[in-house]
Amino acid sequence: MLTRIGLNLLQRPLNRQIRQVQQLAIRGLATSSSVYQPRNNLRSALRHGQQSLGDTSKFGQYRRIIPLSLVAAKPRPHEPSLSRVPAHISRPAYAKMGTPPTWETEIPILDPGEAECLRAASEVARDALALGGSMVRAGVTTEAIDDEVHKFIISRDAYPSCLNYMGFPRSICTSINNVIAHGIPGQRPLEDGDFVNIDITAFKQGFHGDTSATFAVGQVDAQGLALMDATRESLELAIQACGPGVLLATIGEIISVHAEALGYSVSQELTGHGIGRCFHQNPLIYHHYNEEPGEMVPGMAFTIEPILCQGVATGVQWPDGWTITTTDGGRSAQFEHTVLITDEGVEVLTA
Repeated sequence: MLTRIGLNLLQRPLNRQIRQVQQLAIRGLATSSSVYQPRNNLRSALRHGQQSLGDTSKFGQYRRIIPLSLVAAKPRPHEPSLSRVPAHISRPAYAKMGTPPTWETEIPILDPGEAECLRAASEVARDALALGGSMVRAGVTTEAIDDEVHKFIISRDAYPSCLNYMGFPRSICTSINNVIAHGIPGQRPLEDGDFVNIDITAFKQGFHGDTSATFAVGQVDAQGLALMDATRESLELAIQACGPGVLLATIGEIISVHAEALGYSVSQELTGHGIGRCFHQNPLIYHHYNEEPGEMVPGMAFTIEPILCQGVATGVQWPDGWTITTTDGGRSAQFEHTVLITDEGVEVLTA
């Protein structure tokens, strides 16, 4: 269970170790058989042969997303063909076998040349997200969005980082309504009143740039729009607080204060993370109240990606091994940027 976690974890209190193992398991960086299990409510819905359920609860008007099957069917790692990713495009090491590298225990500090490479990768991710967002409308499938974003990333001589990461079968993640994270693009058409998070990471010049945003499909109800606004605001407030000497734990405090004041919960099961030569690396960025050690220093790069939920922020992992939905069916929203700490403050690389 402690695979790829880093030796510094072993020096922490046991309850913190357990919490971090759970979080890393969700990102595919550790294994756990007990983190997420399908619940009976999913089984009940499937007995009625429905893919998404009408929801007129306290959370608002939208269609709740559920799995098509409870048969375990996590995709196996599969190296992308040369027709899908041309030979001239540099691939991350995991592209062949699906296995990410072991984490370094230290937090990488980028020199100016490395920071410039990270900017290049982040700009591709930013532009790809803009393209994906422009396609969001009723009737469009998330599979179609994935296809176009994939082509765009390749056209920029970059690799879509999600592709074959721990066997992930697509180039982006698309998470609709009550899907917290890691939704696999598919053939379900987006519907008026949905909202969808598009999460994109691009690998270019040996570095990864990561960003995401939640987009409204047609007319989203007032409760859904309020959740989206609160999540975006929590990200903005956290970024504004970043700079040399600021405690990393400050991010979680700021997000939690803002979310709780508006009546939302914050996911404690998925975190931000260091980013650079590796897709995921130290430091872990918690979006909830925490006592993690460490402070920001110039050259440190990481993602801030809060997930706010209408109800309970606990997740259920689907049999596909990736998709995570809220246990109570409430909606969740997420916004994300890659940031670089500078001598003057913070640079948002994916803005």
